[in-house]
This record gives sequence, C-alpha cells and structure tokens, in this order.
Amino acid sequence: MVESTIRKQLEIPEYYNHHDFSEVLTIYELLDQPSKPGSILVSLYRELGVKNIVLKKVSGEKGSTEFLKMLIPGKKGKSQGDRAPTLGVIGRLGGVGARPDVIGFVSDGDGALTALSTALRLAKMHKNGDILNGDIIIATHVCTNAPTMPHDPVPFMGSPVDLATMNKYEVTAEMDAILSIDTSRGNLIINQSGFAISPTVKEGYILKMSDDLLAIMQQTTAKLPVTFPISIQDITPYGNGLYHFNSILQPATATNAPVVGVAITGEVPVAGCTTGVTNPQQIDSVGRFIIEVAQRFGKGTCKFYDEKEFHIIIKKYGNLHKFQELR
Repeated sequence: MVESTIRKQLEIPEYYNHHDFSEVLTIYELLDQPSKPGSILVSLYRELGVKNIVLKKVSGEKGSTEFLKMLIPGKKGKSQGDRAPTLGVIGRLGGVGARPDVIGFVSDGDGALTALSTALRLAKMHKNGDILNGDIIIATHVCTNAPTMPHDPVPFMGSPVDLATMNKYEVTAEMDAILSIDTSRGNLIINQSGFAISPTVKEGYILKMSDDLLAIMQQTTAKLPVTFPISIQDITPYGNGLYHFNSILQPATATNAPVVGVAITGEVPVAGCTTGVTNPQQIDSVGRFIIEVAQRFGKGTCKFYDEKEFHIIIKKYGNLHKFQELR
C-alpha cells in the first residue's frame, strides 16, 4: 500500500504502523516539510480509491498554497443519484508552516491535519466496505511557508490568499451542512485542552447549540461537551474592520447551509505560528467526532439546527443575509 511505502520512506517507527493514530502521523509527516506536499497527498488518496480529488495551486500577494478537495461517496449519497445529505468538512488555517521564520509544523496547521487525516480514515473505511450513507466533501489548503500577522493576545498565522479565495475553493453548493475545523488556541475565551464546538450559524443568524452534536461530542470524548461563545462580528466577512475570534466561521459567509465551528483548543493562549504544539491524540479525538457526525448526518439522525424554528425566525424577523456581506 502507498501509505506503508510512504511511512517507510519517512522512517516512521514500526510501532506507529499499528497505532490508533496512524492516519494522523502519516499526514503529519507529509505536511511537516518545506516542499509542496499536494501531489504526494493526492497519490495517497487515489491509491486508496478516492477518485474525485482535485489539487489546485493558487497564488496571492504573499505567496502560494495548494488547495485539496475530495469527495468520499456515500452508498445513498447524491453522487450516486440518491438523496442522503452531504456533509462538508473544511480544515481552516493560514498555513501548516511559517518558513523561513519558523521551522516545523505550526499549531495553526492542525485544521488541515485533522481534515486530511479524517479523510484518510474515511477512505480506508470506504475501501474496506464500511461506506457511510451520505457523501462527505473534505477541503483544505496546505501552505508550508505562510506569513504571520500581529494579533492580541498572541500572533496569528497569515495566509498567502485571502478568506474569500479560501471560501471559493473550499465551500461548495453540494454541502448541506459544514463542520469548520480551525486551531483556536490563541485566545482567552476557551481554557481547556481538546476541542470545542460553536453554536450553529446559518444565513447571518447565530442559532442555538445543536443537541445532536453535543450528544455526539459526549459520546466520542466520554466527557461533558465543551462549547465556545461567538459574537455577530465573528460571523461577518474578514476585511470589514471588525474584530474576529478567528476564521473558523468564515465558511458561513459563503453558504446558506448551517455551519458549526470545531475549535482545537488549549488551556493557555498559544500563537498559531508556534511549533511543537500538535498532539496526535487531540487530532484523533476531533477526527472521531467528525466521523460520527458524518455517519449520523447521512442517515438523517443528526440535525445542525431546527428547521421549523428557523422558518419561524425568518417569518417573524426576516433574513440577515446582510451579515454575510462584506459591506
């Protein structure tokens, strides 16, 4: 298998070949290098049977990055002509590295690492015959030399491309709901190591927390669920001069589908450009949560929001699409 070959080439200890974190470690080693990893990643997924995968190099004012988007088909998914809903999984980040200023895999890269390692596990499941009901679309980008930018209380990672470009290549109309994963250690709001989820955001509205998502988080972590607050500023587009928690909910500005942020967190503020922070166990925990959500969402047993209540909100108060617009 191509994964075994890659692991031998990267000299990953044999112990890890049979460890629960094998997918996380495989992707981590591919991302933690100065070269462009996109083509190797595409080969890895294609060897596992992923046919619908796109790699796109995109340049901006501060450099270039590689966007990856792939579809893991469901047995009753829309790609098969059926009607099961499609889950979007977006790894949101500035970059996986900040070279030449910092050498190594940065904290900010955990969004991409989670999305791609989860995709690797889903691809293996599909190849082995464990096929979920609905399609899953996974999208992220991998920049190994992203710039940094000042932010309080700790510096943020910048990106060679803007948020509108990220949304263009990562958010698709086929996504019926989106989990947006982003490293969120650079703040004083979430003070627990692990991950936390946001309220559901849809069409400019911040809705109540999804009870189904909270239940799945409890199940996969065997702990009480952890959530984080968001403000109306956080769900508006970047570039409007307002404060933003981070970019975790920017996909909500480019779709009418419900979006929930999945924040990878720490007890203390850690800059996105810090190396030596990534914890495979933490990434694996988020990945297991995503797969359980995907399994139930495709069956129609996991709701991101209450459709009837949202209809009442719109009827009584109108739409808030203005908050999805830059001006």
